[in-house]
Amino acid sequence: MTKFILLVTHDGGVFEEPMDTWQPGDVAAHFDYYALLTKELTESGELVQFMALADPRQARTVRADGIAPPVVTDGPFAGSKEVLAGFNVFEVESQERALEIAARISAVPGPGGVPTQQPVEVRQVMADENGEL
Repeated sequence: MTKFILLVTHDGGVFEEPMDTWQPGDVAAHFDYYALLTKELTESGELVQFMALADPRQARTVRADGIAPPVVTDGPFAGSKEVLAGFNVFEVESQERALEIAARISAVPGPGGVPTQQPVEVRQVMADENGEL
């Protein structure tokens, strides 16, 4: 079995409107889709970890040299379309299966139930939780 990390960004896919402008029913459908997919992939044993991240405006950058107090700032950050929204770690039989799961994540519904086509980056994990390849 091979582990893959699937990275989801705040790029809205085919929708330019941020989620906080969507109708409440559309937001609920979006999260219900993720809940069902998470349940299915947990039960299959493929989902290792899922993590949604808070609004990128709450993020901070820390720089330290190990001597002086760290410098904490609210940037610079990548453009809003490149900001990580969350990630999933899957342990699957093949890259093809990881790509199938990524396609299902990308098809999460947006306004009116239309699939968002949100980009999902798929990367193989090089080491396990013990740091071994």
